[in-house]
Amino acid sequence: MHVAILGTGLMGSAIAMTLKQTGHTVSAYNRSAEKLTALARQGINTSTTPANAIENAQCILTLLTDDTAIQDVLFRQTEPRVLAGKTLIQMATISPEQSQQLAADCEKIACDYLECPVLGSIPEAQSARLILMVGASRPQYEIWHDFLTSLGPNPVYLGEVGHAAAVKLAMNHLIGALTTAFSTSLAYIQGNNVDIASFMTIVRESALYAPTYDKKLPRMLSNDFTQPNFTTKHLLKDLDLFLSSMTEQHLDGSTVTSIKEIVAKTINSGFANADYSALYTAIQPPDTHAETTTNDAT
Repeated sequence: MHVAILGTGLMGSAIAMTLKQTGHTVSAYNRSAEKLTALARQGINTSTTPANAIENAQCILTLLTDDTAIQDVLFRQTEPRVLAGKTLIQMATISPEQSQQLAADCEKIACDYLECPVLGSIPEAQSARLILMVGASRPQYEIWHDFLTSLGPNPVYLGEVGHAAAVKLAMNHLIGALTTAFSTSLAYIQGNNVDIASFMTIVRESALYAPTYDKKLPRMLSNDFTQPNFTTKHLLKDLDLFLSSMTEQHLDGSTVTSIKEIVAKTINSGFANADYSALYTAIQPPDTHAETTTNDAT
């Protein structure tokens, strides 16, 4: 199948390579052309306009930053006739309302629409182990199920458009919440000069354990937030969307507001493009770390 990928950041590039390796023809477009260079070297067709990338494709995957970028690339830079008769699979993190509006916009120009945000980072994208969440009609899901297994073994059908977008925002809220909570407990343990290995042994044996703690602990202890799988600035964008959607449901978003303050503080300290585990620095600034020994930081 010929697939067009619009948006070749960290996740878009990894997905493009995985699809190529599984036998699909891939064309790619990115608003910043320099991000296409590595893909071109790998034999992927790159385009200077979204229309050129889309023209011969049967399926279009959007992995753009936000709804504004999606609207611009699809409906301002591209003529409707280029999209007509194709299927758009929207994979970026946007709100349920934005996804539903995209579906309505696509329907007007005879472009089929599915939402399929993903959970996972670069290693999961490269090994086709992403968790895929699908919002669509049941027939659409069945038609595209086998294609989606090129990226993840078990695409989960969640119902109509908007449902998958909502689950994705809820999961990204957990990223912020768990990282903030673990950073706070870890900093407190360090401040009390407790051995981190002993602390982690107890955490792992408890019902409170989440695997992300062990994944992010080495970064926090070494203050190495380079080569991000998911950046702090994108986490803030998703928390904004989550809080806005919560407000429309008249839910109390005070805890989300608190997490956002930590994320904003992290960004203001220069970690906008760093891995989101840099939230730890907002709790425990690098120059104030307590001297704590550990035999097990992995």
